[in-house]
Order: sequence, then C-alpha cells, then structure tokens
Amino acid sequence: MSDALEALLQEGRTFAPSKEFRKQSLVSSAEIYDDADHDWQGFWAHQALELDWHQEWHTILEWDLPFAKWFVGGKLNVSENCLDRHVTAGHGEQVAFHWEGESGDVRSLTYSDMLVEVCRTANALKQLGVAKGDRVAIYMGMVPELPIAMLACARIGAVHSVVFGGFTAQSLKDRINDAQAVALITQDGSWRRGSVFDLKAVVDEALIECPTIAKALVLQRASNDVVMTPGRDHWWHEVVADQATECAAEVMDSEDPLFILYTSGTTGKPKGIVHSTGGYLTQVAYTHKYVFDLHPDTDVYWCTADCGWVTGHSYIVYGPLANRSTSVMYEGTPDYPDKDRFWATVEKYKVSIFYTAPTAIRTFMKWGDEYPLRHDLSSLRLLGSVGEPINPEAWVWYYKAIGGERCPVVDTWWQTETGAIMISALPGATTLKPGSATFPLPGIQAEIIDDSGKTVGVPGGGYLALPRPWPSMLRGVWGDEQRYRDTYWSRFEGKYFAGDGAKTDDEGYFWLLGRVDDIMLVSGHNISTTEVESALVDHPAVAEAAVVGKTDSTTGQAIAAFVTLRAGHDPSDAFVEELRNHVAKLIGPIAKPQSILFTDDLPKTRSGKIMRRLLRNVAEDEQLGDTTTLADPSIVASIKSRYLSAAPSED
Repeated sequence: MSDALEALLQEGRTFAPSKEFRKQSLVSSAEIYDDADHDWQGFWAHQALELDWHQEWHTILEWDLPFAKWFVGGKLNVSENCLDRHVTAGHGEQVAFHWEGESGDVRSLTYSDMLVEVCRTANALKQLGVAKGDRVAIYMGMVPELPIAMLACARIGAVHSVVFGGFTAQSLKDRINDAQAVALITQDGSWRRGSVFDLKAVVDEALIECPTIAKALVLQRASNDVVMTPGRDHWWHEVVADQATECAAEVMDSEDPLFILYTSGTTGKPKGIVHSTGGYLTQVAYTHKYVFDLHPDTDVYWCTADCGWVTGHSYIVYGPLANRSTSVMYEGTPDYPDKDRFWATVEKYKVSIFYTAPTAIRTFMKWGDEYPLRHDLSSLRLLGSVGEPINPEAWVWYYKAIGGERCPVVDTWWQTETGAIMISALPGATTLKPGSATFPLPGIQAEIIDDSGKTVGVPGGGYLALPRPWPSMLRGVWGDEQRYRDTYWSRFEGKYFAGDGAKTDDEGYFWLLGRVDDIMLVSGHNISTTEVESALVDHPAVAEAAVVGKTDSTTGQAIAAFVTLRAGHDPSDAFVEELRNHVAKLIGPIAKPQSILFTDDLPKTRSGKIMRRLLRNVAEDEQLGDTTTLADPSIVASIKSRYLSAAPSED
C-alpha cells in the first residue's frame, strides 16, 4: 500500500463532509433520525406524501407478522408519479435519460419523450391482449425501451418480471413459467464488447416450453437475423409507433404488486420476490433523494447497474424518475472500446453522482490510475457503492482517484428482498469510515443478533436482522407463501433474517461481513471471507481477491484464496508466503489462507458479482454448478484446471 493510502487508512481515520458539501446538502444534521425515532410510522407517511395519490390511505401500516401492508386504502399509479406529474409541473423538457450505446450511438429522452413512448407502449400491450394483473416478462439489454417497457406495464397495471439479458433459455423459461407470464418483451440482439448477443434465439428456445406466452414484442436493436413466429411475434416498430400518445393510467391499490424479480444464483425452482406499488415507490424515492443528496435541477446521476437486477429497478428506473432526475444509461461494458469508457462518459455528460459496485471499483484499481487521469472528473460530487461490502482500500482509492478527495462515498447495504437501501450514510450528516456502511437510515431498524436471536452489544458481531417492517419490503415469494415464511422468518422468531453477517465497532458503525454462508468456521473461529479478502487486497500488489472455505479434516474448514495481481507483479512461492503473512499481520494467524491460487481473472456475473459458489466447487473438487450467468464461463474452467495442477501452499 502507498504511504498516502496508509496514512488515509490509519486506525480511527474518518471522513467528515466538507463545509461546502454540508452547506448545500438536503440533510446536514441528525435531526431527521430523531424525527424518525419519535414516530417511525408517521415518518414513513410523511415520505409517502411526496408522491401523488389518487386517494390517500386510511391506515399507515397493517402488520400481521410476517406480512405487511403499507398505506392501506391508498390509490396511485407508479407511471404517473415517474412521468406525468413532472410534465404537468412544467419539467417536460428536462432530460430523463442520456443513453449511450456501446458503439457510440446516443439518444437523450426528455420526460415528455418518455411519457409519449410509455403511453404508446402501454397501448400496444393492451392491443396484444395484456390486461391489469397479467404478468409480462421482459428480456432485454440496456436500451431506453427497457425502462419504457417497465413503466408501460406499471401504467396499465400489469406486473412485470425483468429477466437479465444474459441469462440462458433455461433460466428465462423457468422464470416465465413460474410467473405464468402471458407476454414477453425482448429484442433481436444486444451489443456487448463489440459483438451481438442473440437474445431472440434464446427467447425462441425458451418459449418452446412456455405455454402461457401468447405474444412477444421484439425491438429491433442489433439488426441480426432472427426468426419471427407468425401470430406470436410482433416487431416493436410496427406495433408501437402507430399507437396513440395518450393512455389513461390504471388506478392501483397501494398493495397491488408492481413487479416480480427472481433472485440470482438460485438452484431448483426460481424464487420470485414480489414488490408492491405504494410502499416500494415511497422508499425508493426517499432513499434515492437523501442517500444521494439529489438536486434534480442541477445533478446528473449515473447508476451503472443493469435493469435485470434490483439495483436497476430501484436506482435506474423508479427512484430516479420519481425524483425527476436526469440520468445516464449505458448499454455496454466499462472496457469497450478502452478501459476509460466510464470516465469518458462521466466527462461527456458532467455526471455529478456516480453509483457502482465494489467489484467494478477493484477492477478499475487493477487497470490503474492512468484511465481516470485521462478525463476531467471535476463534475463529480458524490460517489456510491452497492452490491457487496467494499474493502477499505477500494473505498479510499475510489475516494482519491475518482472523487479527487472531495466526494463523499456512500456505501449502501440492501437486497433484492428489501427493495431499497436500508443501511447507508446520509452524506451531509454522517462522518464516513472506509469500509463501513455506517448506520441504518432514518425509519429503518436493524440489529445484530447472536445464534439465540438476542441482540449483541456494541461493539459486537453476529447476524444482521430487521425486527420491524419497512415500506419497500418484499410482499412474499410469488405463489409460495410457505417458502416466504421458511426462507426469511423461520430462523429468528419475529425477525427478518437478512442472511448476512455484520459487526459494530465502538462507535456503533455497521460493518457488513457478507453472506453467512461466506462465514468460514476455522478451528472453531468465525472468519469472514470479506475480512480476509480485504486483507489480501490491502497488499499493494493485489488487484482483487476471492476467498472461500473448503473442508479440512483438522480445522473443519480451511481458507482457499484466489488472487488476481496488478500489472507488473509476478506470482511465486515466496510471494504466496508474503501474502499469507500479510493476512496474519492484519487479522491474525488463524486467518492465513491455507492455499493461494493466482488467477488472471475471477468468475463474475455480467453484473460484476464474484461467484464464490463456483470457487467453492473448485476448492472442494466438486462438479461445477451453473456457469451460464457468468460474463466469461471459460474463466472458472481455467481456474479449476490450474487449481488441480497446483500444489497448495500449507503450513
């Protein structure tokens, strides 16, 4: 680690918001926490009043553990809240999305443009027979028509189920059939690293065994050759373009389902997470506004996620549009045509708020400072992190190399199931610690409990649980009430178990430790994969690391590490020992990896999440699980071959 980073990460070092940032921020004191603590249901009702309602609710919350109903009796439409009300208020010419195609083609759509296109698409769906309550599957790349399709479903009261546009035919089929979708919206192909991924061919394979799909709407994007099935398949440009530009929005109950999103990485029967209308929109709008300190008249916001994941739903589409944001939306990868594509885009659109994943940040670190240094990033004023715990070194690099030591970094914890951010700093009011998500947001109660469900003291570590409901919480698992109870509410009585480990420090800051199944039990000691990974990445030669536990006859589990080095550093047996000792110095000898394998890359999904499950298969010499969600499936086979031929370094 450089002397500068070492100084920034010295014990107890914190980062308070600057006077300039605090002065212009929406929240600059802890008063909002006090208000929420005094009357947490009233606090959420106040946030809900920021939306437009056709009819106000008569009851804020009905809580019949484990089922919550928020703003009971309230009536609204999500599409109207994201578009119509802004146009009516005179903001129709404000840009909603600056869209950047991978190959360089660009579009900017205003709120008026979005409203027209959403109405046309909604009318097209109705013409194709889609009605209120029907489920519509969406399988697309990152093009503007994806959020348009989502909002069109919301406008007519159809429940959308977006399937990530990199999933296989089997994954798509399983999700369509579980939701019993009646229609599918897709495109001919999507661009990725200069090549076309044939989405329509995947659709055709999937729909062979999807009897509920009556119609498919196909966007022409890549102009690749496709087969159109007569009677079922319809071109977007032939059906949508001639539709009326007005479409009355369905008045929806607050508790009507808005969408189903299937959790990634599942095996067997897919698990459809159901989110509601009023409660969900209330919390995503509130968190987007205050966590990112949004000023809609001046900010340009960019969340680099894909709409196939919950981050895209909440912080590309619904939260930003409800708050009248101007957003950037990008189709491709961060290294096409070169490794500065993100920073060129920040400079081009003068992005002020940037929200991305720790995996991406560590990849940028590996590529080096030269790429961000090519561009003027002075427009940035706030940075965000999402998807997994961020290690302190990546936090500080992000703060320095991208934020120029002037931008607060908000590390956010939440899940597909929570719907919206739960733990995060409020950047104008919270003193930051690199690697910590800081505190539960106002209105949210989170606690750390032990095996018996008892709250642990501060400092302390254990399981992260949520003891009371929140507006954007999942409303269940689609079609399987018992699975909802068993999965989320059976481990600890009366508490939602998030599946993550966490700890607090002496000042009560929350530190997320990753999934509980990523907690290794080594000689009776609980060791977090995240802590070991952070210790490895703390070494200046390491770009990225992933750690898993493997069965060991002596210690129960042993630690297997997979490490990617920065350019200019070569692997060796001596360096293996250096890294093991480095971990021991930072955490303790018990945390020394038993084996370290150097790899050119790590197995990641197309959203950038490391698939530790596959690395666990490698470490245990098991048959590899499903690799279809990986950005490069060949990576894991290469790692397995190298792992089996290597002689692991052991004490």
